[in-house]
Amino acid sequence: MAKLNVKKRYSIRKSRLADLKKKLEEEIGESADSFLSGNVEIAETDSDFMIYLVNRKPAIMERGGWVFPTLRAFVETPFEVRKAVVDSGAVAFMAKGADLMRPGIVSLTGDIREGRPFVIVEEKHGKPLAITVALMDSEGILASDKGKIAKNIHYVGDDLWNLEI
Repeated sequence: MAKLNVKKRYSIRKSRLADLKKKLEEEIGESADSFLSGNVEIAETDSDFMIYLVNRKPAIMERGGWVFPTLRAFVETPFEVRKAVVDSGAVAFMAKGADLMRPGIVSLTGDIREGRPFVIVEEKHGKPLAITVALMDSEGILASDKGKIAKNIHYVGDDLWNLEI
């Protein structure tokens, strides 16, 4: 991810907030309510996604028609859907922005869909490592035994993780 610069920031309208909530519910279900409590603003960036700030913290990212919580938001409010667990051998690679490879996966939820985001956590402590976009559905991931299965778009230590507003 290139250096993240916020171009402008403004409060979100109620109608757009309702749309945001609906999109977030499509991705993570009922957990969406806990991510949108407080003052919600839009931060337009020079990258290929938009950031939604909740109480001045980057909590939601929007890209390609979907919205998903950021890693910092996941740390504060974990959820049990759209998640894959990786072994300790994959942790260092994921934390540096590597894409997710099949051999590192220990388990995953059955709701992962191709082209949609999901969170990667490490198996020992359940700490989040990255947000990735699936290259195949859960069934395809489980059926394969090697190869790349997800593209890393946001990881611990990247510019979005370190964004302070």
